[in-house]
Amino acid sequence: MTELHPLILAGAGHAHVVVLRRWVASGFRAPPGSLLLSPEATTWYSGMMPGLLAGRFQPADCAVDLAPLCRAAGIDWIDRGIAAVEPATARIILDDGHALAYRLLSFNVGSGIAAPEQLDDSVELIPAKPFDRLLTAYQRWQEAAAPARLMIIGGGASAFELAVALQRSLPGTDVSMACSSGLLAGHAPGVGRRARRVLAARGVALHENAHIKEAVDGMLIGRDGRRWAANAAVLATGSAAHAWQARSGLTCDERGFLRIGQTLACLDQPDVFATGDCASLPQAPHAGVYALRQGEVLAGNLQAALNGRPLRPYMPQRRALALLATADGGAIASYGPLAFSGRWVGRWKDHLDLSFVRG
Repeated sequence: MTELHPLILAGAGHAHVVVLRRWVASGFRAPPGSLLLSPEATTWYSGMMPGLLAGRFQPADCAVDLAPLCRAAGIDWIDRGIAAVEPATARIILDDGHALAYRLLSFNVGSGIAAPEQLDDSVELIPAKPFDRLLTAYQRWQEAAAPARLMIIGGGASAFELAVALQRSLPGTDVSMACSSGLLAGHAPGVGRRARRVLAARGVALHENAHIKEAVDGMLIGRDGRRWAANAAVLATGSAAHAWQARSGLTCDERGFLRIGQTLACLDQPDVFATGDCASLPQAPHAGVYALRQGEVLAGNLQAALNGRPLRPYMPQRRALALLATADGGAIASYGPLAFSGRWVGRWKDHLDLSFVRG
């Protein structure tokens, strides 16, 4: 008979880290038999990844060790990933084929990356997340030959930060950016103007309205037929849902993300929760600042669900502060219609990031 686990936290994203931290701080311990599933022993704080690649941080500065955090919260860490979920039988299937039964299940498993079609091996395509693969490639470039031509594909905050970070740490590499619409299109115009000035000053070529559809013969090819020579490309494009989500029987949106309600429980499935990039909730973009706030609510709602108490709603903030590192100790701030930048913004960002990881 399959053992019934009172709570399974699937994934070690930002929201689940906040849950564990809140529980440890409050003295709450999960019921015996509760699990955290994560194939890696550490989880990376995404806000510091560009700083790590720029040489401003060491790996230990940006990673949270899961085992001691889990022990402090009364949870067992299992180094396995997810292959499938069966909500009808309340079971989750691991990537090694084992099945686990749950009373409550919470997903914070992040997302994949939308990628161009790779028709041969002439251009190395490296997803920006999960971060381990990009870090491995970066370390290889530092130790051996870096690519002569490197393109960052994407036009959001992550793509911008990675472009300036890698330009700084790979001085012999020609770094460029290609985004399918405009640079930082979801931010105020002033943010994009500041970012363009930074890219121009660093010699990073920017190609806007350039949707890369395929990689072949040492070239990245856009939908409009434009071609760019490249040895490697870092994919910092939009989020893509994990394939098992659409097959799960849980309600998903048109892109395959798990649809949740205001309590962060999946629609029509009150024993399954989802947060962060794997979840779909109106007015809650896929961004770390929203996942952190979701984690604060999720910590209380999982406790309440375990004890049969009412859940409270999560209300997405109308505006979220975004701080975009410029790889030189400075940063660009974006808040609603406001944009400002400078070294003092970078110090503010460093303080917030380091405080979170050390906490």
